[in-house]
Amino acid sequence: MAGAKTSDVCPVTVFEQTLNRRTAIGGAAAAGAAAVLATGSPALAASPADPRFRTAVEPGIVIEEATGGLLPADPLLHLLRRATFGPSPAAIAQIRTLGASAWLDRQLNPGSIDDSAADALIARLPLCGLSIGEIRARVAAGQLKQFDWSPMWQLSFAAPVRAIWSERQLFEVMCDFWSNHLNVTCPSGDVWDSRTDYDRTVIRKYALGTFAEMLKASARHPAMLTYLDNRYSTRLAPNENYGRELMELHTVGLEYAEPDVKDAARLLTGLTVDNTTGQYRYDAANHVTGAVRILGFTHANATTTGGEAAAMAFLDHLAMHPSTARRIVTKLCVRFVADVPPTGLITKLVKVYLDNRSAIVPVLRALFTSQEFASSVGAKTRTPLEDLAATVRILGYGPPPSGTKTYESLYWMARNAGHAPLLWGPPNGYPDVAAAWASPSGLLVRWNFHLSIAAGNWPADLVRPADLLTGMIGARPATYGALIDATARRLLGVTLGGEQTAALASFYGKTPASPLKYNDPAVGWMYPYLMAMLLNAPNFALR
Repeated sequence: MAGAKTSDVCPVTVFEQTLNRRTAIGGAAAAGAAAVLATGSPALAASPADPRFRTAVEPGIVIEEATGGLLPADPLLHLLRRATFGPSPAAIAQIRTLGASAWLDRQLNPGSIDDSAADALIARLPLCGLSIGEIRARVAAGQLKQFDWSPMWQLSFAAPVRAIWSERQLFEVMCDFWSNHLNVTCPSGDVWDSRTDYDRTVIRKYALGTFAEMLKASARHPAMLTYLDNRYSTRLAPNENYGRELMELHTVGLEYAEPDVKDAARLLTGLTVDNTTGQYRYDAANHVTGAVRILGFTHANATTTGGEAAAMAFLDHLAMHPSTARRIVTKLCVRFVADVPPTGLITKLVKVYLDNRSAIVPVLRALFTSQEFASSVGAKTRTPLEDLAATVRILGYGPPPSGTKTYESLYWMARNAGHAPLLWGPPNGYPDVAAAWASPSGLLVRWNFHLSIAAGNWPADLVRPADLLTGMIGARPATYGALIDATARRLLGVTLGGEQTAALASFYGKTPASPLKYNDPAVGWMYPYLMAMLLNAPNFALR
């Protein structure tokens, strides 16, 4: 390869190699964003004198350019990349209008956002929000079979739809976060009648509430009690599984000892599921009494009738334990800031969490307005599900006019990439660090769905512009270089370097200076190939 000319090697290879040559600009203040293109695309960096830059940055915060040009350092686009499943033309236009603070306020109050369009899409999956009683009533009426997985499949198919087209983007990101933190694998057999209810009454109800209330709701939900075996825990045979995972995964981490597990298992006996109705119930006759001491929590636990209240007091204690606070905020920082987040930010957010009695909104507000968040541009990589959602969102493609085949197709695309929503088997949830998703086969799957989606091959009924070129970038540019530049700005928010642009032009057998004619394949049937190669670039892989 050494000494080879651009024309002698694969253009995509040159493109990817050269994009990986990052040049750090240490200590340089990043510029803001110029005006959004007429199509609503990500914009290039402009001078800090631009008034939009001055209003976008919080007082005292300087955005550092840390990505060598792979991402625009514009703080508005940075916020969109992290607090949503990816910028879309509409979201970019909206945050430009509102500014960072107002946009964040709106997203942290999802009830204020009209999401009727997404609700209408989810209405095509009528089983995905059913309660336990509703599912069992349909079984009794012969509308569903016993142990039918259809409601769980519909919940799974709903996940990418919500990620792509919901206006309540931060809420959906947090639902995904909590679904992993308090994981109950979906679909799986034992929770056939309760998993949809768990999503609605635990995850979605408390996603932006308090962790303490979410934790107690999960502890009394049939899905969690079944998944981690507490429904089978009895006075004569306390089951330790839920008590162990409650501490290790849901709250304090590995700070417990075996006596803590045994006392927790005893204290949690009686929290079970009624086998006739499938609903939660407290079974006092199966509660183990006797004093307990667990991670600084003590309780006489003297009566069987008081066992449920004692268990809830223990859960409140766990939710407000400093180690739980550190675990939760660390995971939030891993999700929104960096795979190895700054310890100073974690320490600050632990205080916010504890001062606000486990309320999540104050923690998120402090996180997103922190210096550490502002300077973390390029420090996160998209998971396969996020890559899929971000692809459809940045293209601006609309949902299918009817039916659910596209929903299923999007789910299978994510599953092919190893990230089927809600399907992680172990109780610890999907990983959220780049190393967990780094594989040649996974990368190839993503590249394939970039082209498939851009070209409208699969799913075939996404709503695309009637004229793809003008829908993406407006009028036809005069040269191949201008075509590549305009499309890169539209999809990546940056202009590529000369070597990358030349590599892409050579894919068409042209140079950047070659004139672009109206009937050239590059602006017709081959235009999706340019879009896909740009989406395959390292730029787009960054969150």
